[in-house]
Amino acid sequence: MKLSQTVRSGPDQYISQEGALKYFDEKLTRFSNPVVITGEKSYEAFLKHYPGHHDYPVLRYDHTASVVDMKRLADQCSEVDCIVGIGGGKVLDTAKGTADLLAIEYVMIPTILGTCAAYTPISATYHPDGTFRSVDYYTRSASLCLMDLSLLIESPKKYFAGGIGDSLAKWYEAEGITEKVTGTLPAMVSVGLHTAKVIQEILLQDSEEALISMDRQEVTPAFQRVAEAVVAIAGTVGGFAGEYGRMAGGHAVHNGMSLVPETRSYEHGVKVAYGVLVQLIADGKFNEVDRLLPYYKKNGFPHTLKSFGITEKLDEAMKRIAAFAADDKETFNLVIADITKYDIYNAMQYLETMTLEKTY
Repeated sequence: MKLSQTVRSGPDQYISQEGALKYFDEKLTRFSNPVVITGEKSYEAFLKHYPGHHDYPVLRYDHTASVVDMKRLADQCSEVDCIVGIGGGKVLDTAKGTADLLAIEYVMIPTILGTCAAYTPISATYHPDGTFRSVDYYTRSASLCLMDLSLLIESPKKYFAGGIGDSLAKWYEAEGITEKVTGTLPAMVSVGLHTAKVIQEILLQDSEEALISMDRQEVTPAFQRVAEAVVAIAGTVGGFAGEYGRMAGGHAVHNGMSLVPETRSYEHGVKVAYGVLVQLIADGKFNEVDRLLPYYKKNGFPHTLKSFGITEKLDEAMKRIAAFAADDKETFNLVIADITKYDIYNAMQYLETMTLEKTY
């Protein structure tokens, strides 16, 4: 595997606190003609907590995070020098892709805690029909990532659960990749790996309390730690570790699940969390699966494919997902070089069976 030589530590500026949107006007003064890209609910949440006033044009994305939509939005941006993305992962990925097409700066304001999209210079892109297309890497990082915890504590809990699942994968995917490397890891890769371990420790310790904090609408230390782990700390793993900190088996399974319509209503990170279990089983790490299952059940993460609502043709769905995840173009092979669709299918089958046999 070729090591990425470029370290991407994160946005130029990062602010995370209650009432952080009070800095919005001040931070945007460096730009002459910003344009906002957002969704309806995202923008409503922003306006509720934004204490200032702006007259920037506001464009709506089409919910696809597709290159087609990015091009549509870019065509509407004349003489623009900054894209302000306000919303969840697909909005922010759309804003980043639009800014990249225009070769201009961008600002990220997350309104949900679903992914590390607000912190990273990459986008997960989809075809207009909702199927996965690619992960695109951009030359610019965000000028600013502004996290208002007063806004985020009111965001939908299901997205936060998805963000936790996605972030938990950082450690298991990075560990799965790096443990296959012979010799000493480069220093910055070690930084990324240790960062991923910090995320895992925070999530296993604080996730339950953080999710309860959302129910109570109370910004607690546990909520802030987990929120920052999901967005900022998770966003640094690939930035420091390069290819060794990228997506692996968990995300490959997620990408395959996009082929199965029943799974599309579930959050990205919830599906990635399921994919982590599949990766661990395929890699022979049964003890770690046993350790994680109580955590999954306690925090409401689906841990079988059936629990995603696939009531018919379950075997067919597993075969489709396994074939997609095992493809050479996917990332499962970063953990198991010679992975086959049969290995992934058998891991999924084993997970369906073994979780029925155990009680916790």
